Amino acid sequence: MCPVEGHRFWKDSGKLADGREIIYFDESPALHRAAVPDRRELARLPAEPRPEQEGQFPPAGLRWDALAGEWVIIAAQRQDRTFLPPTEECPLCPSRDGRLTEIPADDYDVVVFENRFPSLRGATEDQRAPAEAVPGGPLETAGVPGRPPTGRCEVVCFTSDHNASFAGLSPHRVRTVLEAWADRTTVLRSIRGIEQVYCFENRGEEIGVTLTHPHGQIYGYPFVTPRTAHTLSQARAYATSRRGNLFDDIVAGERASGTRVVSANEHWTAFVPAAARWPYEVLIFPARRVPSLPDLGEEARQAFCDLYLDVLRRMDALFGMPLPYIAAWHQAPAGDDFAHREFAAHLQVFSIRRAPGKLKYLAGSESGMGVWINDVLPEDAARRLREAR
Repeated sequence: MCPVEGHRFWKDSGKLADGREIIYFDESPALHRAAVPDRRELARLPAEPRPEQEGQFPPAGLRWDALAGEWVIIAAQRQDRTFLPPTEECPLCPSRDGRLTEIPADDYDVVVFENRFPSLRGATEDQRAPAEAVPGGPLETAGVPGRPPTGRCEVVCFTSDHNASFAGLSPHRVRTVLEAWADRTTVLRSIRGIEQVYCFENRGEEIGVTLTHPHGQIYGYPFVTPRTAHTLSQARAYATSRRGNLFDDIVAGERASGTRVVSANEHWTAFVPAAARWPYEVLIFPARRVPSLPDLGEEARQAFCDLYLDVLRRMDALFGMPLPYIAAWHQAPAGDDFAHREFAAHLQVFSIRRAPGKLKYLAGSESGMGVWINDVLPEDAARRLREAR
């Protein structure tokens, strides 16, 4: 049992046929779902990606973009991943009636397992540090700095109900999902070589989901992502010049104004950012700043559930139809003392839908120059979300 003050869940882990880990987060005791064997015949995956020859890396891996100063993940093997199967062939449903899926048990509450088609893989608790990129060093294609794609990609199934959605979950189930996110963050960031843990959900075919079953993902990156690095740079500059905390001041300003606040309670504030990039974008911050999900207290964890469901239901009510969105948890990277002291973990939820039948595309300015143009006034977006029921 894993009691977290007011919430109980039972965590148990097992192995799939190819050696991948599967972890059940059960809301009732003594279910022993991890003991159910995976009866599929799957080729066992190698423990970790390795260079084909000494000093050389295979075509798939991390490559360094010297102009942008960023890592790019090359994962050509994902071209063959499962793509929008019919409901009766969904790999995220429980194994029932003789049909074997990624989840061997015949039911589950919340389950996490290693992705069968990962962009990053091979990171384990005894993982050695990943190879460093050497500028101009050998890569199979050319003299491009690179290293193996050592990391971790996990799938999080929120419910066994194929036709459900996150917005339709009970607050109790949302809490179990939150505990799974926090648990996996703790485990993954302790693995040598993983520098940042990212929990997220893609929802809707317009976003690009390949499986419609309610689920999210967790990435363990072997580097600090560009978005987080830039945010930390802004926070450092702000602290140096004003001797304050950038995140605290933004949240305090939004709460004081109220113009862009969508929903709030004692422990959380959900608001549309003043410089929103997406037509409908909401940031959700805890009242007490913490660097990552495991650092949230009991009251904040419980208060999050109702507020988040309120935000998602308002988004679905905007146009009277399920809204495609990405929900992205921003957390402090591991091993950064400044980030541990000053970063504020928060959830960003945004949609590419700007109106019924119209999507926001990243066109010339956004894709070519990184300059965003938003067609919806953030204050109008906040007002519409407040009025949506």
